[in-house]
Formats: sequence, structure tokens, C-alpha cells
Amino acid sequence: MSTESNSPSNFIRDIIDEDLTTGKYQGRVHTRFPPEPNGYLHIGHAKSICLNFGIAEDYEGGLCNLRFDDTNPSKEESEYVESIIEDIRWLGYDWGDRLLFASDYFERMYDYAVQLIRQGQAYVDDQTADEIRQTRGTLTAPGQDSPWRSRSVDENLDLFERMQQGEFADGSKVLRAKIDMAAPNLNLRDPVMYRILNVSHHRTGDSWCIYPMYDWAHGLEDSIEGITHSICTLEFEDHRPLYNWYLEQLGAYQPQQIEFARLNLSYTVMSKRKLLRLVQEGRVSGWDDPRMPTLSGMRRRGYTPGAIRTFADRIGVAKRDGVVDIALLDHCLREELNKTANRVMAVLDPVKVVITNFPEGQTEMLEADNNPEDESAGKREVPFTRELYIERGDFREDPPKKYFRLAPGKEVRLKHAYYVTCDEVIKDESGQVIELHCTYDPATRGGWSDDGRKVRGTLHWVSATHALSAEVRLFEYLFNRENPEAVSEDGKEFTQNINPGSYQVLSNCWLEPHLATAKLDDRFQFLRQGYFCLDKESQGERLIFNRTVSLRDSWAKIEKQK
Repeated sequence: MSTESNSPSNFIRDIIDEDLTTGKYQGRVHTRFPPEPNGYLHIGHAKSICLNFGIAEDYEGGLCNLRFDDTNPSKEESEYVESIIEDIRWLGYDWGDRLLFASDYFERMYDYAVQLIRQGQAYVDDQTADEIRQTRGTLTAPGQDSPWRSRSVDENLDLFERMQQGEFADGSKVLRAKIDMAAPNLNLRDPVMYRILNVSHHRTGDSWCIYPMYDWAHGLEDSIEGITHSICTLEFEDHRPLYNWYLEQLGAYQPQQIEFARLNLSYTVMSKRKLLRLVQEGRVSGWDDPRMPTLSGMRRRGYTPGAIRTFADRIGVAKRDGVVDIALLDHCLREELNKTANRVMAVLDPVKVVITNFPEGQTEMLEADNNPEDESAGKREVPFTRELYIERGDFREDPPKKYFRLAPGKEVRLKHAYYVTCDEVIKDESGQVIELHCTYDPATRGGWSDDGRKVRGTLHWVSATHALSAEVRLFEYLFNRENPEAVSEDGKEFTQNINPGSYQVLSNCWLEPHLATAKLDDRFQFLRQGYFCLDKESQGERLIFNRTVSLRDSWAKIEKQK
């Protein structure tokens, strides 16, 4: 088996290459992505998805399972399962017929637990969770044996069966592995394998009232599925000896676990527990709020699968935790959208312009490139009329030096159209500019003149007669601190760092008529504004566009400074 990949090499691929060279696992490469269905996937999960599915794609005959670790029914929902499946498909990955669940193996896990009991390596403990925690010991002090640790095999078998039959209340008993209460690794100090939970499961219903702990189930799932390389984040490194101990005692197949650093992103919270809080407390509109780092939120905001996969490649795979600058993610997005997004004109803060020497009632269709980066994108026609809208910020009545936009007596270029000169400024009673009267030069059609005069300012515009009314939503980072977890005072928490300016709604916007046919998957560059996409709340003539990312590229500036 060989690999030919554009993905950068890393220590995980080096391990796999070595395993293929030595014939380990009979030349197989089989990975898995094992999410818990207790929340929506976020950009951190995307790194793991791209790594696991990417490895399977790059190696001939490689496979990657999608397996849900659904061992805690009190926190799991079918909604999360469906959203995770949708997100991974959106990223462009496929698991074939290998959509699997930990609950598929509940019967086998139970039988394995019985095997350990019969071998004298597991026992039923009547201690409470607090008592187990208090007797576990510390990093410098050994734990204390449970008073129930010496129960006989027969008594443990009987109690474990009765636990499954529902005879005991939640929390009254657990099944623990009998390993070593003085082990330096605290995970080996008689870890809990099963707890009683009289909770209905999203797949198995009420068939079970005991459920496996994550650490008991995780290694067994990989073993049952024949995974070759079990790729985990660094927090599971200390759990690896426990997974290996379970499989060794059972005489079961052992995959190779490899740990890598999880993604930490500036200005971003990755904890599913904290993201759930944001949703439950109404600090965001939902899991797919465009400010959220969830894949559903990013998709709604206009991120592309290609940009996220490029980002995952560029940040690489490390053995030590670090923080990635979110500017790199924005850069990857701009880089793709610059190549693929069609250009259109949209005026977000309008002021009316009247071309006094253009005939009333006349419409002239002007040709405009859809994307100067892609000739195959073709051209479109843009209507030009006597009355237009331009951005209010593109006019100054008393302009400073080196101001190249519109001002009284100044000439500017209207993109794809003509040179125009401002002749008169109309104001309301409060002194607010409400209308600009201009004249155009008919000889400058297309925005160029034969006489060679230089016009340095180019403005975007829309026809007031043909423009589409729209709502435009502007998004910034949800948090205003690079590390949202950092708080300045005791008693405060990460929600104190929410950016109050992260969401702004503009309701009086005008777009060129070409956008009437926009679809949810389309992305556009609003000239001089940024990249935008249609929001799912748009209905009929009620158009709503989300700003995906601005045109500023701080990462490119950082790269130039290096």
C-alpha cells in the first residue's frame, strides 16, 4: 500500500508509513472519527475529521468509520446525530456503509465485562460517586481499596446481572475494574466501567439501564471495528495504558493509539459545554448562529468546505498544544472566495445620486465581469439609470487632502459605468445630505476616457430604479479578547468577554438585481465591502445576506512582515 498525497507530512503519517513498511496490520490503514452526539461539531472537530478521513483518502484501500460514542443517553439526542452527519458530508467526506454506533456493541461490551468479572478483574462497588472520588488518592498519595473490592466472583456476577435487570437505583452501584489503587497513573486506580442510568437511549430505548463509561467503551469499539490507528487528542494520552490494559486482559485485538494536539483558536471558545451555555442562555440565536465556531454556524455564515480543509492542512498536526491565530482561518477563506465568488455591487448605507444630464425614464445596460479571477464565470448586465445609490461614506462635502472619492466639483469613476462629477448637494432641514446632483460624461462608458485624464476614485453603485431591497447582517468575532477564558476579576467568567458589537443589522440596503436569483450555497463579493452569502431566513422578496468575512486580510500583512 502506498500514498500519493498533497497533504503535508506529519508525525502521524510517518508512523503509518513505517507500519506499512514493516507489514504491521497486514498493510491496512483504518481510522475512525468518533464524536459524542451531545452537541454540534465545531472547527476543532473539523481538524480531526480532516485528519482521519484525509488519511483514509490518501492511502490506497484506506477506510475511515464514522462512529458515534453514544454511551451517555442523559446528554445525547438524535438531533445531534443528524447534524454531525450533515456537517461531515458538507466537508466532503464519505464513510460508505460504516455508519456505526457504540450502542451497536452494548451486548458485546456487557459480555466482555462479565469476562473480566469471571477473571477476578472487575467488581461491583456500592460506594457513592463522592466516596469513590475521595478514596482515589492523589498524584502523590495512593488510593484506598473499596470495602467491596474483595467480593467473590459469583456475588459480582449476580449483582452485575441484577444491575442490568433494573433492580437498583441510579448511583447505588457501579462496576469497577480491579487494577491497582496505588498506580502512578490515576486512570488505573480501579476505574468505573458501568454505572446505572435509568434513562431512555436515543437508539436502544429502554433496553438497558446500565451504560458503559467512555474509557471502557472507547478502546473496545476500536478493537471490534479493527481500527489500525486510533488517532486521539492529547488529553487521552494518560488513558492509553487503561485502554491497553482492558484489551490485554480480554485477549482482544489492539489498535495503535496516537495522540495529537487539539485545535485552540484565538477569540474562540471550543468547549461544547460552554457553547451549549451560550445557546441555552440566549447569548446566541442557536447552534447555527453565524458567530458560533460550529460547522453549522460557519456554513450559515458562508464558510466553504474547501477553506476549512485548507486551514486544517496549513495548521498541521503537532504533539504540543498551542493557539492558532484566527486570522489564518480568515485568510484561507478569503483566498478561496477571491477565486470563486462572483463580484456584485451592493450599497449598505445609501445616499441618492441624480444624474441630471441622463434622460429620465431611460435604462442603459452595462457589461460587468462576474469574476476577474475566473474568465469562465462570464459577464452580466447591470442597469444604469438617472437615479442611483452610492455609499454615504463615499461622499464628503469638505474632503481632506488625498480624498479621492466624490466631493463637490470632484470627478469619480462609477464601476463599469461612467465618470461623474458632483455639482450640487441637497440637504434636509437637519443638514443631513439626502441627495447629490451629478453630471456624467457619456464619452467614458465602461469607466475609461480617450483623453487620458486620470480619475483615481472608483465607486460602486446600484440603480435606484432596479435595485433590490435587502437586510444585511454584519458579524465580528463573538469574543473581544484573544483568550475568551481570561477574566480580569475573580467571580467573572468567559461570558464577560462577549463582544457587544459582534452582530449588526443594516435594514436599508440596496443590491443590484442580479442577486434576485441568489441561492443559499452561493457566495458573492460585494465590491469594496467583503464576502457575503444569502441567509436561510430569506423568503421570497425578503432578502437577507450575511457578511462572511471582510476584505481586510490581517494574516497576509503578518506574512509580509516575517
